Amino acid sequence: MGEKAVLFEKSGGIATITLNRPEAMNSMNQALVDDWIEALALAQKDSEVRAVVITGSGKAFCAGGDLFYLASLKEPIAARKFIEQAGTIINGIMGMDKPVIAMVNGVAAGAAFNIALACDIVFCAKSARFAQSFIKVGLVPDCGGLYLLSRVVGMHKAKELMFTADLIDADTALQLGIVNQVVEPEVLAAVTYAFAERMVNAAPVALGMIKKMINRSGNLDLESTLEFEADMQTICMQTSDHQEGVKAFKEKRAPVFKGQ
Repeated sequence: MGEKAVLFEKSGGIATITLNRPEAMNSMNQALVDDWIEALALAQKDSEVRAVVITGSGKAFCAGGDLFYLASLKEPIAARKFIEQAGTIINGIMGMDKPVIAMVNGVAAGAAFNIALACDIVFCAKSARFAQSFIKVGLVPDCGGLYLLSRVVGMHKAKELMFTADLIDADTALQLGIVNQVVEPEVLAAVTYAFAERMVNAAPVALGMIKKMINRSGNLDLESTLEFEADMQTICMQTSDHQEGVKAFKEKRAPVFKGQ
């Protein structure tokens, strides 16, 4: 039996999900999608995991859908099932109550561009490139792209990127707000995992609530947001983590949060 299409590793409270089809630029076929969904579920249910890093093996982050595999899906029902399954990766990332960090080590094209958008934080190598490449092969954006991209870059820029499929470099992605930070390739892992360690040491209950509400904020008015804030803050104020945070502040030391 060969190696899995997606690798899952855990160390120090950080789960690393590595797309593992380097010979195909980590493009998405059925095996990769199945393994990716499984890896996200493992990270979600493991109480020891406080942060998740997603990256690609080899020179690419992910080239999007495997066009050879897509061409094999002759029946509409099979094609729709695959696209729907790929879309559940977005739900797995955005619905997880833990921070998910994209470590974009190379090209992120098509669906992979949109999956990076779904992540909470995106670090990328200076050599990374991004493209909404769908139109070049007569397809529409999937994996949440039609929802996510305009919320990040604005409607007109989203249309430009999707209409043209232009390849943009890492610095342009930073200017557009697609990524959080651009670093040299040789320090990408160090910078990403340093941030992930900060997330491991943050208060998990509060962190999960912040993520959930920011992801929902575009669909809420101010009144509803204030009401949700009051509800969540009341819950957080009853946690041991809040008490530990106050105690640590008074004692001038770093807090030790347990997610309780």
